[in-house]
Amino acid sequence: MAWEAAVLFFRRTLQARGIRSPEDFLPEYRKVAQRLGLKDAEPAPKTVEGWLYEGRKPQRAFRPVIVEMLGHSIDQLWTDVPDDTEPHFVPLAGTSPAEPHADSGMDLNEMKRTGAMAVRRAKDFLLGADRERVGEDTLGLLDDEVQRLVIEYPRVPLSAIWPDLLETQDQVFRLLEGGRVRPSQLRDLNVKAAVLSFLVAKGFNDMEVPHEAMTMTRVAAACARDAEHPGLIALTDGLKSLIAYWADRPADAYHYANQGAATAANLRGTVGLWLLGLKARAAAVLGDEETVRTANREAADRREQAVPDDLDQLGGLFVYAPEKQLYYDVESRALLGQSDGEVASMAENAVAGFSDPTASNWAFGDLAGAQCDLALVRLFGGDIDGAADAIRPVLDLPSSHRNNGIVVSAMRVRNALTTSPARTAVLARDLRAEIEAFPTGRPALPHG
Repeated sequence: MAWEAAVLFFRRTLQARGIRSPEDFLPEYRKVAQRLGLKDAEPAPKTVEGWLYEGRKPQRAFRPVIVEMLGHSIDQLWTDVPDDTEPHFVPLAGTSPAEPHADSGMDLNEMKRTGAMAVRRAKDFLLGADRERVGEDTLGLLDDEVQRLVIEYPRVPLSAIWPDLLETQDQVFRLLEGGRVRPSQLRDLNVKAAVLSFLVAKGFNDMEVPHEAMTMTRVAAACARDAEHPGLIALTDGLKSLIAYWADRPADAYHYANQGAATAANLRGTVGLWLLGLKARAAAVLGDEETVRTANREAADRREQAVPDDLDQLGGLFVYAPEKQLYYDVESRALLGQSDGEVASMAENAVAGFSDPTASNWAFGDLAGAQCDLALVRLFGGDIDGAADAIRPVLDLPSSHRNNGIVVSAMRVRNALTTSPARTAVLARDLRAEIEAFPTGRPALPHG
């Protein structure tokens, strides 16, 4: 069959790889399905023909493999593009359209094992390391590597940077232990150690290992205190709150957020705003609507006076951008079950705030969280179809992107579906079943 003047981006992408028929398509599909552990989800040749030649969208069971295989969302792939133009769709972070298997990463158990070794190493450092003096030959290289890891962390799957993250942290610890650091360099190295330990702790949280995450956060806090850096000290309290929040310990999450907010009360950077957002979310889980309201209002007021500091300049997880503040505000309201017009509009704006993957503050986890919150708000408002549309991009994420926070957020939507007045509707039942299958092969990191 001839290719028309306007074709699906799906067909264009396959054509670029020399795939023009079901016979070409299925062997590649099987390889990806096997890697994802979805061996039973194989389409018939006639089904593939419908995708290629009739523009039919694939059923949900086949979508994760197609997304992982081609590196684009289903909505992007099923967009008509003129045959004589080059489309400008941005691939999903961490996938490679040209090399579909390049993102296989480390096996989860291996990541946990090597990560646990890093925790033991860090604890040894904390409990008795001799930190004195070292030269500066590698400090510039470490600056570059730390900055790269900070920027990439929210944008790519954890498995893509985990080995480099652990190695860089170990290099910094070795310098601190080596006895050759000049006094003028000691604070800088401790700041690097705190930043890297913060990221490693966040990694454990993403892998759903809260105990290791909390241990590494305490290491980060010790390094922050040695650096005498109030912003980093407050950030580690925020990370403790975050870990407790996703581990369903809202009282602990509230305690740590409140503690960090007090430390950051006189700081001009955005760390204080993040702690207020964490406080509001934890209060929402506890049902404390008044604290949610006051914390969000204080964060909004302080946004006007915020002045970027050295942590904001790092970027990544160390800056609390306006888009993220809106997302946290919406989440706290969604957790309280709010669904009026104002909240619905805020939820849509929160998703729109993360719609551009090329934006400096974009993060796939924040986008997925905002999409789940939008689904919740619509569900509470009785809009099942709208809720399904909102969470669809989350359910289509490749397995490499389904970290702990994303899975917990999706399961909140599933739980809300079980109590919805429309829970017996066919769409509600199908969506609930699909979300229940979402965490399969947890946690969301590719098998090596």
